[in-house]
Order: sequence, then structure tokens, then C-alpha cells
Amino acid sequence: MKPASFYEKLEDNRVRCRLCRHNCIIAEGKRGFCSVRENRDGILYSLVYGYPCSYHVDPIEKKPLFHFFPGSKAFSIATVGCNFRCLHCQNYEISQMPQEEKRIVGERILPEDVVDMAEKSGCRSISYTYTEPTVFYEYAFDIAKLAKTRGIYNNFVTNGYIEEEPLKAIRPYLDGANIDLKGFDKDFYKRQCKAELQGVIDTIKLYKSLGIWIEITTLIIPGYNDGEDELKAIARFIKDETGVETPWHVSAFYPTYKCLDAKRTPAKTLKRARGIGMETGLRYVYEGNIPGSDGENTYCYNCKRPIIKRFGYTILEYNLKEGACIFCNTKIDGIGL
Repeated sequence: MKPASFYEKLEDNRVRCRLCRHNCIIAEGKRGFCSVRENRDGILYSLVYGYPCSYHVDPIEKKPLFHFFPGSKAFSIATVGCNFRCLHCQNYEISQMPQEEKRIVGERILPEDVVDMAEKSGCRSISYTYTEPTVFYEYAFDIAKLAKTRGIYNNFVTNGYIEEEPLKAIRPYLDGANIDLKGFDKDFYKRQCKAELQGVIDTIKLYKSLGIWIEITTLIIPGYNDGEDELKAIARFIKDETGVETPWHVSAFYPTYKCLDAKRTPAKTLKRARGIGMETGLRYVYEGNIPGSDGENTYCYNCKRPIIKRFGYTILEYNLKEGACIFCNTKIDGIGL
């Protein structure tokens, strides 16, 4: 076990976790909402430090991050656990295992070994992904700090519920993030994710203010968060609070876990959502989970020509030079383009 960061001691050996916006008060012998942080004798411990349940070399486009070293490889790693309980979770077998099965599994791998594997695999970055990186913060922090000394970048794929101080602490080592904005309705977040929308909004703003490159993803679930007003509200929020340069990924849902009543997202719904984003003034809006769509490509916001053509996670054509469109020399937003 690893003593946890960001908590305070209370009376009667209780502790208050300050890592995420749930701010759990945890009695002695109990665990927080994420089920992977436990109070033992008034000390909060991480139960997953150094025990990833999954690691793999992925294309960075799978995160999805389209403006963060496009075409590069990312060493992806996760432990079990999550601080959300999304009814539509696509990785519920590992994210909800500690809470539902009362089990914590993983293979013992130290931070230096993770960085060695990333380096040997030719990965440009390490992605903390699959579940929620916030719940294995101490492990991610130590990996990211070491990765920086080797010239390897770091990114989070996250639900955006980390507290302010932990995010500020990891900022020197965290270069990018794809943040889920699952909807724009308070009741949807409470019912579907067991979380508060305002916490996610505040976190997204904080990422932006800290200068971390961000891209936003919305998984569009028919009948749940696909209303035109809600999609317009998300697009306006991204534009007004993070800037027109922030990419928005609108992705297709397929029935899974405890959300089996909804249908697969039609391609026309993603096209409509992308149109809303572009009409709002966002420079880059992408359609996800439907390979072959024109909405997978990056277009120059000035001359409108395709500068990165994709099929799924594969780049077919790359029309950038030193981060600028080769057709009109407009600088394209992102890192490592």
C-alpha cells in the first residue's frame, strides 16, 4: 500500500479525501467512493499503487487526442477503480470491479518499469486511461515525473473530477488531457454518473487556466443527451470557456453495462452534432466510433482543406509542416503537430 496524497485527518480516526470533488469523509476501516482508497488507523492509503490491471501500446488517436503528437504511439496504463459510476461505462469490468466485486487486481509494475516499457516501445507519451487516472493519482504522478526526465510526454484521459490542488501539483508533468463532458444537464450527471456537473465544469476551466492542452469528448446517447439545446450548450461552453481552438469529439454510443435500453448512435446524429459545433465557431469538431466518416479528418480552419486525413486510428495523409497548413501556412492548434 501507498500512503495517499491530499487528505486531512478528522476526529475519531476519520479522514477527508481531497483528491477528487466527492471529498469523501471516510471512517476507519472504510473506503471512499472510488473503493480504492482506504482509511487504516487514520491514515489514507492507495490500494492500487504499482498494480496496473491493464497496459498496452495504443495510437494516440484512440484516446482520442487528435492534436497531441498525431500519429504517435502512447503507452496506455490503468489500475482498477473509478470515482464515477456511469451506467453506460464501456470499461465497467475494471472501473467498477472494486465496488461491485470487492476485488482489486493487477500486476506489480514499478513506475521506473513503466517508463522503461514506454521508452522501449517508442512511445512519445504515456496515457493514463481506460479507467480514471485520478484514483491512481500517486502512481500516475510518480510515473509522469520520471517520464519527463526521459523526454516522454504525459496525458490524462479523464472524467474531469479531480480537485484543484492535486491538478496543480501534477501540472509540471502533465502535458495534455482528453476530458469527458458527458452532458450539460445536472440531473443527467447525478442519475447517470453519480456526480455533479458543476465539478466537471470547474475542472475543465482549471485545466485550461493551467495551460494544459485539452480536448473534450461527449459520448452521445440517444434519448439521454442528444437534444439540440444540450448540444448547443456544450458547444457554447467549449467556445466561451476554453476557446475555439479546443477540439470537440462527439462519439457514438453502443448499448453496454446498465444502459441497454438506449440504441446505438446513428451516424446522422454525430453529423448533426458536428454541424452544431462548427456553426458555434469551434475550429475542430470530430465524429468518433464510426470509421470512414469525413468527420474524422482535421481541416484547416482558414482555407478549409483537409490537413490530416484519417480512417479510424490510422493517419492516411498529413499536410502539415512545422505545425502549419501546407496550403495556406495557417498555424494549427495543438502540441507536437
